[in-house]
Amino acid sequence: MSRGDAGARRLYAWEDSEVAPRDTSRVPFAQLQALVDHVWAAEGLRFPPRLRPLPRQARATVARATRLAIEAPSMLPTWVLLHEVAHSMTSTAEGENDGHGPRFTGLYLQLLVRHARMPEAALAASLRAARIPFDPAARPVFLA
Repeated sequence: MSRGDAGARRLYAWEDSEVAPRDTSRVPFAQLQALVDHVWAAEGLRFPPRLRPLPRQARATVARATRLAIEAPSMLPTWVLLHEVAHSMTSTAEGENDGHGPRFTGLYLQLLVRHARMPEAALAASLRAARIPFDPAARPVFLA
């Protein structure tokens, strides 16, 4: 999750106003893999991405993900980890991904509702108000 991604500024602003205030938890790196494994299994998926430390030179990046790996700092808010898990679910091993498009945002919304117990109706309404498209029936790209 790089704050410099121009195509994602509205989504990041939405997260800052709607998601971050609802979840102030922070998870240490040593526990992140267990959380990813739990979410992945709960979603009926196998072979979760592996956690790796975020390189020190990645100063403008909060975290980042591909289908195979999530790079994270020493401590990460739960909602940011779910954001990265949604990226893993919308990416292929070959590097194709949805960016912050409707499939990503729909999956991210589902993860926030199921795993962070956030209110679906309120979040969906706020996405619509922010004119951020999302697919409420989104599925991981490798299952679609």
